Amino acid sequence: MDERIQSAIHNSSSSFSSGSGRVGRREVLRAGLTGFTGLALPGLYRLRAEAAAEREPQTAIILVWLRGGASHLETFDPKPEASSEFRGPYDAIDTNVPGMRIGELLPRLSKIADKYALLRSVAHDAGGHPAGSLRVLGGDLARADKPKPEFPDWMTVAHYVRRESGRALPNYVSINPVDRYDSFVIAGPGYLGPSYEPFKVTGDPSSPKFTVQNIGVKDPQQLKRIQDRVGLKEDFENLQRVVDATGLIDALDKYENQALSLLTSSKAGSAFDLTKEPDSVRDRYGRNQWGQQCLMARRLVEAGVEIIATEFDGPLCARPSNWDDHAVNNHVFQANKYRAPYFDQAVSALIEDVYQRNLDKRVMVIVTGEFGRTPRISYAASSGGGAASGSKGTKQPGRDHWPRANTMLFAGGGIQTGQVIGATDPRGEDPVSRRVTPHDFLATIYQHLGIDYRAYALEILNSRRIVLPKPGEPIPELRRVYS
Repeated sequence: MDERIQSAIHNSSSSFSSGSGRVGRREVLRAGLTGFTGLALPGLYRLRAEAAAEREPQTAIILVWLRGGASHLETFDPKPEASSEFRGPYDAIDTNVPGMRIGELLPRLSKIADKYALLRSVAHDAGGHPAGSLRVLGGDLARADKPKPEFPDWMTVAHYVRRESGRALPNYVSINPVDRYDSFVIAGPGYLGPSYEPFKVTGDPSSPKFTVQNIGVKDPQQLKRIQDRVGLKEDFENLQRVVDATGLIDALDKYENQALSLLTSSKAGSAFDLTKEPDSVRDRYGRNQWGQQCLMARRLVEAGVEIIATEFDGPLCARPSNWDDHAVNNHVFQANKYRAPYFDQAVSALIEDVYQRNLDKRVMVIVTGEFGRTPRISYAASSGGGAASGSKGTKQPGRDHWPRANTMLFAGGGIQTGQVIGATDPRGEDPVSRRVTPHDFLATIYQHLGIDYRAYALEILNSRRIVLPKPGEPIPELRRVYS
C-alpha cells in the first residue's frame, strides 16, 4: 500500500472528528486524492455528500476574452466620419443586417451579423488592466489595481452554484486561462477558495505536439497503476469506520470517480481531442491558436461543459502579445490589421458552428475585454521593433485605456440577435443611449445561467462577513426569448 495512504489512514482518527458530524474538506483532500494520485485534479469539483442526479445540459456560456482591451473603433463601433484626430485609416462596412456596420477588418463577421448582437454602451471607471478586468469579470467596485481578486469572477460563481452537476467532465474549463495580467491576478475564485478554480488547458492547440494534461490516459500500465490507487473502500477502511455516519465516503467515492473519469473515460478524452474533427472544420476555424481554442470550446460545450473561458493573446496579437495598443507597444492600426484575420475567422466560425449544431438556444458566446481604447489617437516613440511596431524610437500612433466606452458581442443564448444595443457619441468617447455597467453585464450572464445572484449573495453573507458587489440589472434586450 502507498506509504502516503497508510499515513493518512493511521492519522485518520486525529485528522477527522466524528463527534461534530463534520469533516473538514481540506483534511479530506489532503488525505484523499492529492495524497495518492498526485495529479492536482481535486480542485475541479465540489465535494458533496449528496448524490448529484444526471440531467440534461443547461444553459452555457463561452467567453472569448480580449486581454488588454480591444479598440471598439477598429472593431464593432467604427467612427469613419470623425475628424482625423479620432478616426483611423479603416472604413466601416455594411453587414447582412440593414443599418448595422462594423469595421472593415472583419469581413467574415459582417456576413453573419444576424447571428449576434452588439452592446455598444458599456462604461465604467476602472482604468487599469487589473482593476478593469476585476470590474468586468467579478463586479469589484475598486478603481485602483489590486494584486489579486477579492470577489470571485462570474465563471467561478457559476461553477460554485452548479457544483452538483454530477457529470464526468468539469463544468468550468479555461482554455488559455483567463487569469493574469503580468504580475496581477485578474480572475479567480476569490473568497470561495482554490477548489473552485477551472480545469485549465494551456499551450497551443494548433501545435502537432499539443496535449491536454491529466486527460484520457491510454497506456494500460499507467492506467492500472492509477486504478490500483483508487480503491477507496479497501484503502480507507479505518477512515470509513470513523466517518461513515456522515455520508462522506459516498461523496468521496463520487468525487474520486469524477477525477478518475477525466483520466480514463473515452468521453472526457474525446471532448478535448481536436484530431477527431475533420480537417475541413479545423481549417474553417483557422489552423492557429485562436481558431483551435474556439474549436475546443465548441467541442467542450457540445459535450456538456457549461462554463468555458478562452483568452485571445500571444503572438497573434502582434508585438505586445495582447490588445494593449499604446503607441509605445505597437502601431495601433497595423496591429489591428495584423490580428484581425485570425480573430475574424475564429469568432465567426465559432458563432456559425453554435447555430449549425443547434446549440444556439442554450449556448451564449460573449466576446469582450476589460475596456475600449481612447478615441483620440496618441503618438509616442516605439519601445522596440517587431510585428506591427516600428524600430525603437519610431514615432507611431496608438490608443490608450478607455473604460468610458466598450462594445461587447453576444451570440446565441436564445437572445434576439441582429441588433445593436446602445450607442456612443460621434467620436466614440461616451455612451449617449442605453449606458450599461459591468454589473448589468454580470446580471445578464447570471440570468442566462439561471442563477439567482441575490440568493447566492445571501448564502455567502450567512457564512462569511463579506460585502458583495451590488448586483446590476439584466439587460432586457439580451433576455432569452427562444428556448
